[in-house]
Amino acid sequence: MDTFQFSRPTTVDQAVQLGAASPTAQQSAEVRFVAGGTTLIDLMKLNIERPRQVVDINVLPLEKIEAAPNGGLIIGALARNSDVAHHPTVQRDYPVLSQAILSGASPQLRNMATTGGNLLQRTRCIYFRDTEHACNKREPGTGCSAIEGHNRMLAILGTSKDCIATNPSDQNVALTALEATIQVQGTKGKRSIPIHEFYLLPGSTPDKETVLEPGDVILSVTLPPPVAGANSHYLKLRDRAAYEFALASAAVVLKLSGSRIQHARVALGGVGTRPWRSLEAERVLQGHTAEVATFRRASEEALKDARPASENGFKVELAKRCIVRALTMSTKTA
Repeated sequence: MDTFQFSRPTTVDQAVQLGAASPTAQQSAEVRFVAGGTTLIDLMKLNIERPRQVVDINVLPLEKIEAAPNGGLIIGALARNSDVAHHPTVQRDYPVLSQAILSGASPQLRNMATTGGNLLQRTRCIYFRDTEHACNKREPGTGCSAIEGHNRMLAILGTSKDCIATNPSDQNVALTALEATIQVQGTKGKRSIPIHEFYLLPGSTPDKETVLEPGDVILSVTLPPPVAGANSHYLKLRDRAAYEFALASAAVVLKLSGSRIQHARVALGGVGTRPWRSLEAERVLQGHTAEVATFRRASEEALKDARPASENGFKVELAKRCIVRALTMSTKTA
């Protein structure tokens, strides 16, 4: 681990100024905010993250979970994952989010990890985390070792010739299905970013993962009011029952009118280069009968553009079954 400067601002304005202070072209890599630190510190030890300045934002007043004026919910960026998952409003109105968070990591990590930090969680691709191998995400222009290498855990949706790394988060799959909005403050003031606009596809610049600019501080995540009468479910398929990343996961929100689907949202994890909302699946579901045949058609649409690599072709069928099962479970939720 390299030496670095350590700062602890007491206001968001100070944090923004510190985050945007570096004058170099590599500014975004030279300053890092730390909250729970459950990913950043690991990557610094591996010499993957090598910031010249670490800005501790833990004393900022961004930990509250409170009702939004429109009936939704505002989750502070520093709210710990455990607090979010066990919050009574989340469990009552947004159970898919609670289920997703509790399916990830371990109780100890969830006690430390924050909502904002989880939004920025880095890939678990083994080549990204090993400096002996080429990785365009870690070092642009060096190549992608995963494409011809060990890629069983990696993405089949949203990939490019330069990167097939998977977004590892569970939380963010649920937030995508819930159509969350992310509030950010930066050098140009405050702005709100819908979660479907927050993450970038790798394309030819896989090192650029989000639309955040140097100095940007995530303030909170806002959930819209819950859809009256809707049920939701998060299903995660993995190699072992705990402390494991998804091979495929699905977050679904479903509202029925009789046997017809009135409202449907479908997001996938474990298979995309970003939390993957499937508008194709939602179009198949909308207005149709809630039955396995409909769910299967939706799953086929969701995976029609999948581009598996040498070792992860099984994920296509696995993800389809995950969608079908999650939708089926959502129809049985009381």
